Amino acid sequence: MQYPAWKYFVIIIVLIIAGLYAAPNLYPDEPAVQITSAAAGTQLSEGILTESQTLLKEAGLSYHDGTFEGNSALVRLDNPEAQLKAQEVLRQNLGDDYVVALNLAQTTPQWLRDIGAKPMKLGLDLRGGVRFVLEVDMNKALEQRLTSASRDVRRDLRAERIAIKGIKTEAQGIVLHFASTDIRNRAQNILQNSMGTTFNLQSSIDEQGAALIMAYNDKTLEEINSYAVSQNLTTLRNRISELGVSEALVQSQGANRIVVELPGVQDTAEAKRVLGRTANLEFRMVAKDSENYMGGIPPAGTEAFPFKTLDGQPVLLERQAIVTGDKVTNAQTSLDENGRPEVSITLDSAGGKLMQNATRTAVGEQMAVLFIENKQKITYEVDPATGKNIEVRTPYAETKVINRANIQAVLGSSFRITGLDSNAEAAELALLLRSGALAAPMYFVEERTIGPSLGQENIDKGLFSTQVGYLLVFAFMIIFYRLFGLMANIALAINVVIIMAIMSILGSSLTLPGIAGIVLTIGMAVDANVLIFERIREELANGVRPKSAIGAGFDRAFSSVFDANITTLLVAFILFAIGTGPIKGFAITLAIGIISSLFTALLVTRALIQIAYGKRKSIKRLSIG
Repeated sequence: MQYPAWKYFVIIIVLIIAGLYAAPNLYPDEPAVQITSAAAGTQLSEGILTESQTLLKEAGLSYHDGTFEGNSALVRLDNPEAQLKAQEVLRQNLGDDYVVALNLAQTTPQWLRDIGAKPMKLGLDLRGGVRFVLEVDMNKALEQRLTSASRDVRRDLRAERIAIKGIKTEAQGIVLHFASTDIRNRAQNILQNSMGTTFNLQSSIDEQGAALIMAYNDKTLEEINSYAVSQNLTTLRNRISELGVSEALVQSQGANRIVVELPGVQDTAEAKRVLGRTANLEFRMVAKDSENYMGGIPPAGTEAFPFKTLDGQPVLLERQAIVTGDKVTNAQTSLDENGRPEVSITLDSAGGKLMQNATRTAVGEQMAVLFIENKQKITYEVDPATGKNIEVRTPYAETKVINRANIQAVLGSSFRITGLDSNAEAAELALLLRSGALAAPMYFVEERTIGPSLGQENIDKGLFSTQVGYLLVFAFMIIFYRLFGLMANIALAINVVIIMAIMSILGSSLTLPGIAGIVLTIGMAVDANVLIFERIREELANGVRPKSAIGAGFDRAFSSVFDANITTLLVAFILFAIGTGPIKGFAITLAIGIISSLFTALLVTRALIQIAYGKRKSIKRLSIG
């Protein structure tokens, strides 16, 4: 019996790595609250941790640890109930400048984290996670659509040389005023042809003279609402994908709400900040007399916005935007020639043409990038009926100029945004643009941790079935194959450790179907050993000497073991390719389990048998039943 030393070396290395990366699964996570800045790139001090702990102490909430790292504070609580109360206390007292999010804090020792070892991610059905309910601001969606429609109205009437005396948007439509009823009637006929399927048009006379009222019909209102929710669903899924969260659930709820469930996210503050941001960009020309503007009412056709910060020197911009963020198809962060962060923008063909047309005659002039973000200011008032604090949400828009620069040449579909303050700000801006624009602002109306969706009883049964399956296999192998069976059981335990380690390294989520895949893997791993052991028995029955029978058994059973496992592995790949959700969870654990079972059955079991029998000069019989 000969067994190469390099195989022992490979086995030892694999066992050490698997043991280290599977070890974090022995340390369960703890409920915690995480405090970060509401604005990306804003540097926090450790004072926020001290302030948070003081607030919790004053509220009578006990905590057992607090840490500040990575520009965020984390306070650990004793149980989920205390976690929810702590979040509410901190949200009310810290204000809108901070994001206070529920989290699950790691208890893995630091030395394991330093080498990148972390627990397996568990799916919503096993671990639970964080649940957000966001409400889509339908009024804002309608307002944005009306603003776009009013531009189309101006364009259509200008093309027909019809002058508009005045135009304004109202709750569900547009009101136009004209110099006479004849002009109004001409305009009504033109707009009836171009927009009659979208608007109900009604002529009127008011204090300003002849008027035309354009109100969205019921079908269009329904389409606007449906589009706002579906577009926001798509954008949220893209943002979650960019965050690297797997097994997330994003679905609509009712007419204007979206539910997002994130399993075991470690940085829920970042997830909450990115999911809820309604950021958009507008590229506008800087007004020619901007340098002379000292404040006050802006000249006609222009608007004033602060530069960089909300209290920065105002910049005067042309009212009409060249291109908006919905024309962006890609955005990536990089560094400019001075090592400062920048965002490289790629526009679609329509956006590129608009940018080219606008800058063709503006070389040497300045263009600005206007950053628009819809937010909510949360205040708390005492409800007279109950005497409890209630939230009062007031929506508002925060706008600022983040960049202004001279146009050096005619721009097209690709250009850069420079002058950003930090890499974090650049990365978040690129993510928001790359994942797509929201059709309307969304606001968090509910946030809570969620328990396992399949119920703790079902989870316990799943884990219990795994334990029972392993114990039955263990007993079967001992009874039928004695010492060889014990060696197979040791290899089987190593197989489970390797599966856990690989899933931890890959960041794959373990779901209840994934547990089923592990149970099936246990059977597949034992099946390989059974084939080998039965082959050894056949060799012994044919009069082959024990040591030669061991070698022949492994060599001649290899093709059968390999063929049986490789076909199952192909099925696992097909399930992963065409399946979704739970099916993928099953396929991942099955595929990993098959690969590791081949390793343990063919190498580890063989090494254990070599250790037991390899040094003996003569063997009368093998303990194989």
